[in-house]
Amino acid sequence: MLTGWQAEPFALLTSVVLAAATVGYLIGVRRLAHRGRRWSRWRTTSFVAGVIVVILALDSGIASYDRSVFYVHAMGHIALMTAGPVFLALAAPMTLWLQASGRSLHRSLLKILHNPVFELATNPILVASLSYFVMLAYFLSGFYAYSEKHPLVLDLSNVVFVVSGCLYWWPVVGLDPSKWRLSFPAKLGYLATGIPITTFLGLALISARNSIDPSVHTVSDTHAGGGALWILGELYTLGAMGAVLVQLMHSEERAAARHDRRMDHEKANLEREIALQRSSRRQ
Repeated sequence: MLTGWQAEPFALLTSVVLAAATVGYLIGVRRLAHRGRRWSRWRTTSFVAGVIVVILALDSGIASYDRSVFYVHAMGHIALMTAGPVFLALAAPMTLWLQASGRSLHRSLLKILHNPVFELATNPILVASLSYFVMLAYFLSGFYAYSEKHPLVLDLSNVVFVVSGCLYWWPVVGLDPSKWRLSFPAKLGYLATGIPITTFLGLALISARNSIDPSVHTVSDTHAGGGALWILGELYTLGAMGAVLVQLMHSEERAAARHDRRMDHEKANLEREIALQRSSRRQ
């Protein structure tokens, strides 16, 4: 499945755009290094991994194979809406370029972040609602079968999946600045709302009496794909919730350490004042 790369214009354009984004990211890392500042290797690795996941899902042999085997398509869908976007969000590309850019580009990036349209487009409630709607409509409305017969529609759908996935995961695992800073309980609630949606979609496909696309897939293949969407979707959600809990514990540990340092500082100041008072009395 990793062989047989796509020769379609859209697939090639996708690879070029993603390769250019990777080069731009690495240029930002290099700029920071020239300024004597280090950028996390984990973030760089995460960005490259995200790009690789998206390219494999869109352009490799998987992209052609998933048109005949629905459960492969389901795994590719998870890669586009979840795996790739999670890696890209963890890479914090906006933060990188805010630190690596010159004044003019820095101001331009800040204008984008604070633009009302951008802030509306990244509203977590709106993003989550649209992501769930896109996923349900694509698989349960007959749009999937239509897109399979119209390659351009399928290509544009994949772009929507990646963009909606990035916007969905940004508030949860993203490290870039945003107006919508979710608390840890809010992140858990945000993720929890997706569990019944994924369950409903999975059960709807598993219990379907007809194939999602009778001209291509069998009923059993449809059931297998529904199971893949359900299981993989829930595993990613539970994994993300676990990551949020780990972040919460680390946050509490850092808060406790800051409290201890503050108390030690106040104690040292008090002891210093007492020592000065004693010294003044002796004099």
